[in-house]
Amino acid sequence: MIFALISGLVVIFGIVWWMNRGETMTVRGSGREGGGGGRGGGRRGLNGPLPVLVRTAAKSDLNIYLDGLGTVTPLANVTIQSQISGQLIEVDFKEGQTVKKGDLLAVIDPRPYAVSLEQAQGQLQQAKAQLAEAQADLTRYVTLSKQDSISEQQVDDQRALVSQDEGLIKTDQAAVDNANLNLTYCHIVAPVSGRVGLRQVDPGNYVTPNLSSGLVVLAQVQPISVIFTLPEDNIPEVVKRLHSGDSIPVVAFDRTNTHQLAAGTLATIDNEVDQSTGTIKLRALFSNDDGTLFANQFVNVRMLVDVDRGAIVIPTSAIELGQQGSFVYVVGDDNMVSARNVTLGPAEGERQAVLSGLNGGERVVVDGADQLKDGAEVIVQSLTNPVDGPARRSRRRDSAGADGDQRPPPQSRSQQ
Repeated sequence: MIFALISGLVVIFGIVWWMNRGETMTVRGSGREGGGGGRGGGRRGLNGPLPVLVRTAAKSDLNIYLDGLGTVTPLANVTIQSQISGQLIEVDFKEGQTVKKGDLLAVIDPRPYAVSLEQAQGQLQQAKAQLAEAQADLTRYVTLSKQDSISEQQVDDQRALVSQDEGLIKTDQAAVDNANLNLTYCHIVAPVSGRVGLRQVDPGNYVTPNLSSGLVVLAQVQPISVIFTLPEDNIPEVVKRLHSGDSIPVVAFDRTNTHQLAAGTLATIDNEVDQSTGTIKLRALFSNDDGTLFANQFVNVRMLVDVDRGAIVIPTSAIELGQQGSFVYVVGDDNMVSARNVTLGPAEGERQAVLSGLNGGERVVVDGADQLKDGAEVIVQSLTNPVDGPARRSRRRDSAGADGDQRPPPQSRSQQ
């Protein structure tokens, strides 16, 4: 009987617990269904006008640049060699020193060549004495021949002997000149002005002509040139600018293309196209007074070839890419946007020229276009900022709903 009582109590307790659980679920369910705010309200809020940042398309002058890759190339790069053999007894430069044309760089022992000069001078003097004797004999033979004292054969032989002695003098004079030249070669001087590199031979070594590495390398660095390449399609506009007689500005940047190293002008263009690459070489000259350009240094080159006067210019951040090509979102007076296809021209940094599809004074979206559609209503946050003004700052709203979702700012074409 006690067991039956306990069983009945357990059944009653289970029924009561099940009824209370059902009521709790009903209350919770009605709470979800009756609330009008929360995530549902937030989603409906996204269907309203979207805040965007706009700029006004304006007419402006746009510089047209051509970019290429180049190598710093000295106008003269000389490997200093000895033209005679001998012991190097003196080095008169410091590594990295800037020297002028004619400055003494090194000295080779001149004593053997001084001895050779004395020997050549002695032979020349002997030849001159023989010539004087032969000429005197020729004078006497001519007189005796007129008196019929000697034959004409003897006179002719003496004339031949005088000619031989004259030739011997020329040979000996050449030996003297050669000895003097060798003495000059003992003093090695700079053939051009420039900067010397690291010394390849130390004093005391025996040097000969045509050493594999030479004595030192001398590079002309002031002025210096940069040889760079451009596609062959750019040849007509470059040649046209060259024939106009105007100087073409050229700027050299470092490997990262962020720091300007030097500014110069275009000197010349090569006479043929490299068929393997479809490019042509150009040479630009730089004064390089501060020595920032080094031989064989890699640089990025930017050359100004023309100026587009009165072009329609917008920020590059306004350009969007679609299936039909490039387009922009234009904001009308009623703050409704329309997607409009545009034809793009040259660009200068963050400034983009538009050839067709857009008029001056029209407003274009530069920030917030990632959520826009054709015909959408927007809230303009900033109006008529200059196209070429300071860099824009992102003013996108925090699109955080009930789920805390935040979207990153849109990327420009250069980042995509």
